[in-house]
Amino acid sequence: MTHIKNISIKTFLAQQGITPATERAGYGMYNSPLREEQIPSFKVDYTKNLWYDFGLGEGGSIIDLVMRLDNCTLAQACTKLEGDNFLSHRVEPSQLALSTQSPKPAESPLQIEDIKQLEDARLLNYIRSRAIDVEIAKFYCREIHYSLNGKRFFAIGFGSDGGAWELRNAYFKGGTSPKSPTTFNRGFDTCLLFEGFMDMLSYLTLKKRVIPSLNVAVLNSVANLKRVDHFLSTHRTIHCFLDNDEAGRKALAQVEKLGVEVVDQSSYYRNHKDLNECTMAKAAIATPQRRVKV
Repeated sequence: MTHIKNISIKTFLAQQGITPATERAGYGMYNSPLREEQIPSFKVDYTKNLWYDFGLGEGGSIIDLVMRLDNCTLAQACTKLEGDNFLSHRVEPSQLALSTQSPKPAESPLQIEDIKQLEDARLLNYIRSRAIDVEIAKFYCREIHYSLNGKRFFAIGFGSDGGAWELRNAYFKGGTSPKSPTTFNRGFDTCLLFEGFMDMLSYLTLKKRVIPSLNVAVLNSVANLKRVDHFLSTHRTIHCFLDNDEAGRKALAQVEKLGVEVVDQSSYYRNHKDLNECTMAKAAIATPQRRVKV
């Protein structure tokens, strides 16, 4: 397995069409291939041949990266790397650091400065642009002021069970670490499972209710599915509102292995990527267009 870990992460990413936004001596900063973001926070250490995603608080070897990218097992990741002719692009052992341990999490460049009630007009307008009821958003979200690489920003924040924040505004999608799901246990035997919190807010907007009548789990990333397995397995029925993409289908297949009744709700928004996108499209149709006087 050591020879696989020596495959150059930089070369692997380049062959996927992923190139660094900036480079310094010995490392490159990328827009994370694991999530959407505007400011690069995914570091690849060329010397140690290791990666670290500051937004997720995760990192490791090229094997760990492929497991995260493809949502696959260790064996499947090794098979992919061995079969795709990446072994010819190795970093020689003499170039690697003596330590073979995963990198210790560095201090994240994203620092929370203030947490307050959601009230900024620009953030509320962003909520409206996503066809979400503002009062529902205010109940679940907060206004988070943070600094990133010395610059100050603010965003809508949605808290996770691990104490981290999912952050969204019109220009940024990211979060703090440790990355974890968000669960709401109200004692029911049925659970609603959402991939992201915007989908949960869309569902509640459509239902015209602030408090759901069932338990809820929000993954905040399909990579968190294992972290919510125990919670999900305590239910009799799980209604899945996952994305209409390969990652969403793989996540659905994993949930189905829990041995409980699983209802795939993605057919409701089959022509859209996710529930929020569908909600936005329906809202646009329902909104009368202004007539232009000629």
